[in-house]
Amino acid sequence: MKKILITGGAGFIGSHVVKLFLRKYPTVTVVNIDKLTYAGNLENLKEIEAYPNYVFVKGDICDRKLIKTIFSSYAIDTVIHLAAESHVDRSIESPFEFAQTNIMGTLVLLNQAKESWEKDFSNKLFYHVSTDEVFGSLEEKGLFSETTAYDPKSPYAASKASSDHFVKAYQNTYGLPVIISNCSNNYGPNQFPEKLIPLVIYSILNKQAIPIYGEGLNVRDWLYVEDHANAIDLIVQKGKLHQTYAIGGANEWTNIALVKLVCRAMDNTLGFAKGTSEKRIEFVKDRAGHDKRYAIDSSKMANELGWRPSLQFEEGIQLTVRWYLENKTWLENIVNGSYQEYYKKQYNTTP
Repeated sequence: MKKILITGGAGFIGSHVVKLFLRKYPTVTVVNIDKLTYAGNLENLKEIEAYPNYVFVKGDICDRKLIKTIFSSYAIDTVIHLAAESHVDRSIESPFEFAQTNIMGTLVLLNQAKESWEKDFSNKLFYHVSTDEVFGSLEEKGLFSETTAYDPKSPYAASKASSDHFVKAYQNTYGLPVIISNCSNNYGPNQFPEKLIPLVIYSILNKQAIPIYGEGLNVRDWLYVEDHANAIDLIVQKGKLHQTYAIGGANEWTNIALVKLVCRAMDNTLGFAKGTSEKRIEFVKDRAGHDKRYAIDSSKMANELGWRPSLQFEEGIQLTVRWYLENKTWLENIVNGSYQEYYKKQYNTTP
């Protein structure tokens, strides 16, 4: 019976992974460690918190003593490492915090896995979930793949690139059984409203301006979070050790086109006149070092593991909008005074 440690399991992607594993594998023990910083929310896990095979630990992955205790107490044989500081804007403001969590936290986990498993690496797995931002920025053509050279542009991307390199170093130096995946931008239920899609929804609901960096022409590849969770599950079950997998949604949209799509979905759902929400769009000064384009070639996932995104983007947006409108209490509970101050500081700037 597997004993899986999921880090960052109260966060956006992590909570969907925790719920998937608990519901799909009733004989697997899932231990979830989360520091419960601003984006970690136990409300994301209310429906599974009473499962007998679920354990929650409030803690910091940088706490070496705690991580050692978790490995020994629960006989952890699999790690799905999702815990990370993940917002580029915040990394520009606080790079040391990102280095501490994303680099040192990963190193603590790697070293404990090595120490706990070094007598027998069989049936063990350290799976590190990373981002396509480690590859830098694309021009108008081309796709990121598993063989793309690293070229991080932001403090966030640099911290994730460093953590990827440490994972590979532990594989090469100590033989640790590892897998890495690099995903594109996720969206869907339970995402904290500093990220673009929930930010648009929140702004419309609260009759605020919808801030868009620069001219809104930066391109991102969007992946529905439940599709990502299913990909993670497939990699754990069938992925090859010492491999990297690129996971993308095959949904490239400029930021301005995406925002207008969400505005239309909000107008339709709320019964607003056509074009009402778009009037709230406000272009603001561009972010420092803003990458032009991200896009992923997921053919390895399709060919080796049979994974493909399940949703068309417009369908995923409708599901996402509906979820936020049906869960306004969840949204209001996490959007506190500190978020209001962050929003004001980040976007109250004219180009």
